[in-house]
Amino acid sequence: MTKVKISIIGAGSAVFSMSLVRDVCLTEGLKDSTICFMDINKERLDTVYSLAKRYAQETKAKISFSKTLERKEAFQDADFVINTALAGGHERSEIERKVGEKHGYVSGGMRLSYFHQLGLMLSIAQDMEDTCPDAWLILAANPVFDGCTLMTRQTKIKVIGLCHGHYGVYDIARVLGLDRNKITFQAPGLNHCIWLTDFRYEGKDAYPLIDEWIETKAEDYWKNWEGNWGDGQMSRAAVSLYKMFGLFPIGDTVQQNPTIAWWHYVDLETQKRWFNKYGGWPANWSNYLEGLKKHLERLDRIYRDSSMLVSKEFPPKLSGEQHIPIINALVNDQEGKFQVNIPNRGCALEGIPSDVVVEVPGVVSGRGVQAIHVGALPKHLAIHLLRTIVTRMELGLEAFLTGDKSILLNMVLSDHRTRSYEQAQALIEDLLALPFNEDLKKKFK
Repeated sequence: MTKVKISIIGAGSAVFSMSLVRDVCLTEGLKDSTICFMDINKERLDTVYSLAKRYAQETKAKISFSKTLERKEAFQDADFVINTALAGGHERSEIERKVGEKHGYVSGGMRLSYFHQLGLMLSIAQDMEDTCPDAWLILAANPVFDGCTLMTRQTKIKVIGLCHGHYGVYDIARVLGLDRNKITFQAPGLNHCIWLTDFRYEGKDAYPLIDEWIETKAEDYWKNWEGNWGDGQMSRAAVSLYKMFGLFPIGDTVQQNPTIAWWHYVDLETQKRWFNKYGGWPANWSNYLEGLKKHLERLDRIYRDSSMLVSKEFPPKLSGEQHIPIINALVNDQEGKFQVNIPNRGCALEGIPSDVVVEVPGVVSGRGVQAIHVGALPKHLAIHLLRTIVTRMELGLEAFLTGDKSILLNMVLSDHRTRSYEQAQALIEDLLALPFNEDLKKKFK
C-alpha cells in the first residue's frame, strides 16, 4: 500500500471526477492517498470537492482531499496528474460547429478550439516539468492522439493517454449473444481509430461468428433496431469498413472518425442509412450535451441537499475506467494489462513512425508501461491511416507550433466537404473573427 497524491485538472467535470473518486475509495492499495481537485470554475470546484468528501465518509474510505484554483499548486508533490480539462468548454466548440455548418460543413468542419486544447495540454506538461518532473501525466481529455504525441515530443514528462473506446468489443459480444467474460481480444491502432486484430471466444477464433451474423442476421438487426441513438458498433457503417479493410472497427472508430470514411457523413439521410434511424452519434451531439447537462444538474441537487447519498448516485463498485487501476499497478507493482496510448517506440504497431502515439495493449507494473508488440495492420489499412489520420495530426501540430496560417488553409482544403478555395478561406476567417479566438487571430497571421 502506497500513499500518493493524485491531482485532477479540470476537476469541475464532476461526473468524470466522481468516477475517479469512487475508484480511489474502493482501491485498498491507494488507502490514505490524497486527491487534489483543480479547476478555474470555483462553483464547480466546490461542488466536486464537497461531493468527494461526502462519498469518502459514506464508504468509510481514508482518502484526503484538497482543492485549488491554481494549477501549479495542484502540481506540488503530485505523483500523478490526470488531465480532464476542455479549454473553453463545450460552449465554444458548439459555436464553432455552427459557423462551420453555415459554410456548408456537415457537423462543423475545422474547429480552432483544437488549438486552444493543444495549448492547454502542452502548458500543463511544461508546468509539470518545472514542478513535478517525475510525476505521470494521464491524459483523459481529447484529442488524446494529437495531445499525447505533442507532449511526448515537446517535453520529458511520462505521458499515458486513455480512452474507453475499446470496450466496444463488448457490444459485439452482446449482439452476438456471447458471454463477455469468455472473450479475449486485441484492438490496436490510433486513438478513436482502432481495429479488432484478434477476437476469441472460449479460446477459439470468433471472427467466423461475426461473419455468420452479417450473413444471416444483420439485415433483420438493422431493420428492427431499437437501440440508443449513439449505438453504432454493429451498424452498416461498421460492416462496410470491415469489408473494405478486413478488420472490424471498434468503438469510436465507427462513428467519430469522418476523416477515414467521409462517405458515411455526406448529409443526415446518409448518416441515417449507415448508422441508425437517428443518424448515429455525429448527428446527435446535442443529445449528449443535454444528457451531460441533466447529470450535472442532478449532482448539483445532491450537493445542495446533504440528506441525499452521493453513494446512491455512484454505487460503491469500480467504474470500469482504467485510470485508477493503472495508478495502482504502477505504485504497488500490481501487474495488469491495459489499453494505453503511448509513443510507438520499439514499433509495437509496425508501419507507424516511432514518435507517433499509438493505442495498443500494454503491461503496467512497478517497472512502468511496456507496450505489447501487436505486429502490423493490413497494408491497405495502414496506408489509409497514414494518409488520413497521421498526416492530419502532423499538419495540426505543425500549424500549432509554427503559427503558419497557410497550413490551416491546407487542412480545410483537404476536407472532403470543401467545394472551393473561397469557401475554405471564408470558414477560417469567420472562425478567427470569433471573440474567444482573438489570440489565435494574432498567432495565425
